[in-house]
Amino acid sequence: MTQQEFIAKIAPAAAEDMRRTRVPASLTIAQAILESNWGKSGLAVNANNLFGIKGTGTAGSVLMPTTEYVNKQPIKTNANFRKYNNWSESIANHSALILNGTRDKPTRYHGVLGVDYKTACYAIKDGGYATDPEYPKKLISLIEQHGLAKYDVDKSDKSVDKEIPLKLEDWERESGLKAIDSLAAKGLLNDPETWKQRLIDDPKGVLEELPWLVFTLLDRATEQLQKY
Repeated sequence: MTQQEFIAKIAPAAAEDMRRTRVPASLTIAQAILESNWGKSGLAVNANNLFGIKGTGTAGSVLMPTTEYVNKQPIKTNANFRKYNNWSESIANHSALILNGTRDKPTRYHGVLGVDYKTACYAIKDGGYATDPEYPKKLISLIEQHGLAKYDVDKSDKSVDKEIPLKLEDWERESGLKAIDSLAAKGLLNDPETWKQRLIDDPKGVLEELPWLVFTLLDRATEQLQKY
């Protein structure tokens, strides 16, 4: 797979994801390139993990070597990384992580939402996504070298740093309602009927609060894009 083929494969999902979540598509694509070495890294090949996200994914986890920076010095170590069934799951989970952050700081990555690509590249580093001090510069270089900023525009030709109203299509709403039922059945969500009404009245607010609902809708969106 060539570099342009890699970009072409993930750009539609990244652009659609940006329209829904305000995570710049250029950032998503650049991170995927850098973290996965154009989809050729062991983590991407063995675990469909494009972003180097640690923990447990939809298909479990995989132990892989990694380089961390301590006091700006590289340290070799091993860590468990999330494993996915496909790249679309990885992209969706990447956006869910940015939207929902971590338990200790849910808003840690919100600095990337709805901003220009340069601001987003520094904000993702400031949020603690990577320990490499040169991380923002590497992302910006990739975006500018490959013209990735062109994907930061929605179908209405509005730039990503503008507020884009979120509306759910019928199939998206149905997927969201089913996801809420599933979360409630697993004991992960109380008062599902209230959440269903909120999904209809305030979809953006609900998607920001429920990471697995975001995951479900983005995965379905990717499936829809692949049909065209």
